[in-house]
Amino acid sequence: MHRHEAPAIAMEPAYQVTADPWRLAHTHRPAESEQAKLESLFALANGTLGVRGGLEEGRSPSQGSFLTGVWERTPIEYHERFPGFARSTDTRIPVPDGVRIGVRLGEAPIDLGEGEWQAFEQALDLRTGCLERKLRWRSPTGVTLQIDAERIVPLHTPNLLCIRYRVTSIDYSGPITLESALVANNTAAEQGDDPRIGTRVSGGLSITASDADRTLASICQRTQNSSIRLASGQRHRAVRPNLAFARAIIEDGQGVQQHYAAELQPGDSVVLEKFVAYAWSRPEGGDTEASLLDTVATSLERALTLDFDAHRAEQARACEAFWQAADLQIDGDTAVEQALRFNLFHLLQSTGRDGSGSAAAKGLTGEGYEGHYFWDTEAFVLPVLALTSPEQARSMLQYRVNTLDRARNHAREMNHPVGALYAWRTISGDECSAYFPSGSAQYHINAAIAFAIRLYVDVTGDIDFLVRGGAEMLFETARLWHQVGYYNARRNNAFCICQVTGPDEYTALVDNNYYTNHMAQQHLRYAADVASQLGRERPHDYARIAASIDLSDREIAAWLGAADAMYLPVDPVLGIFPQDDDFLNKPRLPIAHPGEHGHRPLLLQLHPLTIYRHQVCKQADVLQAFVLAGHAIDKDSKRRNFDYYEAVTVHDSTLSASTFSIVAAEVGYARKAYNYFLDTLRVDIDNLHGNTSHGVHMAAMAGSWLSLAWGFGGLRPIDGRPAFAPVLPAAWNGYRFGIRWRDHHIRVEVDKERVTYALTQGAQLEILHRGATLALRAGQPVSVPLHALSQALKGVIFDLDGVIADTAIVHHAAWKKLAAEIGLPFDDNVGERLKGVDRRGSLDILLEHAPHAYSEDEKEALAARKNDYYRQQIESFGPQNLLPGARAAVESVRRAGLKTALASASRNAPLLLERLGIADLFDYVVDANHISRAKPDPEIFLAAARGLGLAPGECLGVEDAAAGIASIHSAGMRAVGIGQAQALAGADLLLPDVAAFDISRFTT
Repeated sequence: MHRHEAPAIAMEPAYQVTADPWRLAHTHRPAESEQAKLESLFALANGTLGVRGGLEEGRSPSQGSFLTGVWERTPIEYHERFPGFARSTDTRIPVPDGVRIGVRLGEAPIDLGEGEWQAFEQALDLRTGCLERKLRWRSPTGVTLQIDAERIVPLHTPNLLCIRYRVTSIDYSGPITLESALVANNTAAEQGDDPRIGTRVSGGLSITASDADRTLASICQRTQNSSIRLASGQRHRAVRPNLAFARAIIEDGQGVQQHYAAELQPGDSVVLEKFVAYAWSRPEGGDTEASLLDTVATSLERALTLDFDAHRAEQARACEAFWQAADLQIDGDTAVEQALRFNLFHLLQSTGRDGSGSAAAKGLTGEGYEGHYFWDTEAFVLPVLALTSPEQARSMLQYRVNTLDRARNHAREMNHPVGALYAWRTISGDECSAYFPSGSAQYHINAAIAFAIRLYVDVTGDIDFLVRGGAEMLFETARLWHQVGYYNARRNNAFCICQVTGPDEYTALVDNNYYTNHMAQQHLRYAADVASQLGRERPHDYARIAASIDLSDREIAAWLGAADAMYLPVDPVLGIFPQDDDFLNKPRLPIAHPGEHGHRPLLLQLHPLTIYRHQVCKQADVLQAFVLAGHAIDKDSKRRNFDYYEAVTVHDSTLSASTFSIVAAEVGYARKAYNYFLDTLRVDIDNLHGNTSHGVHMAAMAGSWLSLAWGFGGLRPIDGRPAFAPVLPAAWNGYRFGIRWRDHHIRVEVDKERVTYALTQGAQLEILHRGATLALRAGQPVSVPLHALSQALKGVIFDLDGVIADTAIVHHAAWKKLAAEIGLPFDDNVGERLKGVDRRGSLDILLEHAPHAYSEDEKEALAARKNDYYRQQIESFGPQNLLPGARAAVESVRRAGLKTALASASRNAPLLLERLGIADLFDYVVDANHISRAKPDPEIFLAAARGLGLAPGECLGVEDAAAGIASIHSAGMRAVGIGQAQALAGADLLLPDVAAFDISRFTT
């Protein structure tokens, strides 16, 4: 298993980085292998209609358009079917694609696969929501054309696509024809070896009517099994009089075309504006072809009342409102800001607005996961939108309200007589997962929806949503926990939940999955709180809801009883939350080195049972509970769990990196937090998982903003108020983000010295900064120090190696000698990881790549051998080995009237202090002989504070290693880093060496 010291795979940039954070551009001729990936990246959508970013003249098989409401139902075939198995799957299928505009010069159609691309740029303008493309193309016969295209999918018109297409002659004289098509022969991708894309679709869309004339070209279709009717149509405006309608063509089974012709001379241009509209019925709906065609015709007539520039301006205004709320800026890294904006733009455009759908795993950008909605809709995407575009968050929750009856039906299929269980993957609301161990067994989807309700209501105060379906949904899903849980007499009557699967799909059908139990506890308590709140504030509405679902006070009391008794054990040896009852009893799975199998996750390499038999996590599981509902869990516990589960997690899910980033930021692992942030930030731009061609990863994109705001910004909703605890990544000079909260807008701005909070909308609001209440008022920003001490400073705790004396090089040499003797690799990266880690922990790091396991006796012998090498070296140490300024730094602390302590991972610390001649400068010394857990555990610094008779908050730690900085932070102290910024990014103050230490910076 690998730690997060290097990228898991090589990055695969899909674009050229530009200096403009508002624009993502691709500037070279796309290779055939790049086309599908670029179509995903440059896809446009509005939450209802999605159009992939292929070129107008192209004929890529992966180019397509999609509608949230158009999908087909296909029976699932089992050799052995059992009760409750999903009977069918919903698959979002391609609808007629209106992107196609071919060009013909005389009688010869141009083929961009031939000829020379003299200049090319395809760019997504994030500020205006417009896809732009410029191409200067020279044909094999020597003709040169300039082709410019602009495309929008208006956020303000759910069923519309707008294109402006211009061809300019550079040196061509003669006739030109623009052949605008509505292509209807695209079919859903077939299932191959990768279950994440494609399916066997039975049925699909079949054409029932098509027509084309000089005004309108249209197609009517119908799905075979879901009984959805669809009408599509296109109309045009010739911007200049030199372009005229030429002919209309109906292609049986293929689509319809309208052609426009002109004569061109060098310097002349032809410009065509194209508008495509759609109308569709609900499954088994009563809409006729005629009524749907009328809707299409009306939509196109309305669209033509405005020219393309007017539509683009309206699109820009809609985007501007979102960007004002996001209020995003990264000072010091334009590429990061660009990637964050790109990810946020996809969230904005791929999420529904009318309650008829939600955010699919791939949005509306491709066919991955069949267009299904999963739990990550509520756990990742909705939190971003709740805080930036709450209207869209409500729409997502409204979709769940609208499918509540389907969830009730699913609960009955799973043999639960009451309550509702939401489908693991779905479009219609029915369960579509054919593999129940990692499908229907994931009951935690109910808790994710409850989390989303709570967050949305906290952010907006929208009690009306609760009384109009939200509370009923919350109560019905809470009921399920008593159906799958029980009081276990063998565990002191703790409430246990059996045979479920948590977020980690590499560990299925377990008892007491920690994430599930923890989130169920939160769900039950929140449901009871909402019942109490509505009973007080909206008694008539509450009485109506309770009567409609037969909810009693006795049942609510039972919810609270189960929550209080929830089984959430701590392993007595490791001090961590076991992921489930058996996880820690399994052997670890030997994992290939990063990149050895390219982009192929374990699920494509191993039988599921092989995976299930081992300690291996696909993604964050226990840590996910910390992110969604971990405020009451102390940082020390979070850090221990992070350390353990990082070592067994392969991050085969794109959901994983952001969770690890957020928790790493919270526990003080600054470098890891930033590296994981980059992984989730660039998962699609750099195609880190090798499947961006299937569509972009919506939850990972959401995770990048969560890593910024919840990770680096420390944002959490606490007791109905937004709480912040910002840190600054070492790579940046500063950053800014905004959130909406109860009709207010808060700007959070962080630089190297201060955090500034400002209300840009609203009159006044209370927030929390590191637990302290701040009152914000309009026009009165509040600025606080980024690294302020929480209590008066009374003591300083110094590390030894690398701070007082450079014994690290002696340790390094001793470990390197041992590694060479036993044939193990040892380089500077390994040496850096050993800094601040005790002898046994260092040995474990050294043996990570050992070809065979070592017994405990063998390990003790190796550790003793290394110690002998070390002691031989330090025998010659004396005061001359003190680092420059070390004695003066410690003496200055004592002169300031503060206490001093030493916290060293070395068991030889007392001997070293004597040799160095400074033993009398320290009031207390803690070494590895006095502790049981090594750094980054805070035990050593907590022990030093106790030895000084001080509270942790009254102490300052001085360290040269990342593990030590994390240990200091976990102990609740401020940390001074001595050394390089990259290695010590989490330090509150960074100094080049101990000679630069000035105690007056903390005492005056």
